[in-house]
Order: sequence, then structure tokens, then C-alpha cells
Amino acid sequence: MFTPKIPPPDTAPAPGTSLVQPLTGITHTPACTCHHSPSVAPAAPVSRPAVQLTPGSLLIAAAGGTAMVLIIGTVLVSMLLATAITAASVALCAVVLRSLFNNQKGN
Repeated sequence: MFTPKIPPPDTAPAPGTSLVQPLTGITHTPACTCHHSPSVAPAAPVSRPAVQLTPGSLLIAAAGGTAMVLIIGTVLVSMLLATAITAASVALCAVVLRSLFNNQKGN
């Protein structure tokens, strides 16, 4: 459909000639000289079988979803805890450095 259609050699124009008629008469050449094939209806989509959920597979899917929620929740809570511990340690270091600098000024 999207490949170029090359005319057969016997209908191809000779090199150097033009398909445009001179403006001497009122004759018009067709804009398209190619031969179109009749339109073909698109193929019907391939039907897929519907997913059948049995009680056993539904139970497995629910258990897998619960496990994923617990695992992702654990990872997110541990990342939050690591951020909180890092912030507390940086704050403690800042307090210790401040007290050390204050003691130097007093001496």
C-alpha cells in the first residue's frame, strides 16, 4: 500500500518528455495515471480469549498484590528512616561543632 508503484516499461514516458500538455487547447490530462487497486477492507482484529479467573488464581493474585504492597511499603519506610537518621546525625554534628567553636572564642 505504501510502496511506490512503478509503471510498466511500455507506458513509461520517454526521457526528456513531459506529461503536461501545451496550453494550445482545452484538453486536460488526468492528474493520476496510475492504476489503483480496489480498496480492501482491513483485516479483522485477532480475537484473544478472555481471561478466566478461577477462585484459586484470584487468591494467588490477591496474595501476590498483598506481598508487593508489603515489600514496597517496607522499602519506602526504610528509606524514610534512613533519611531521618541522616538528618539527626547532621544536626548533632552541627550542635557539637557549634559548641566547640563557642568554647574557642571564650578562651
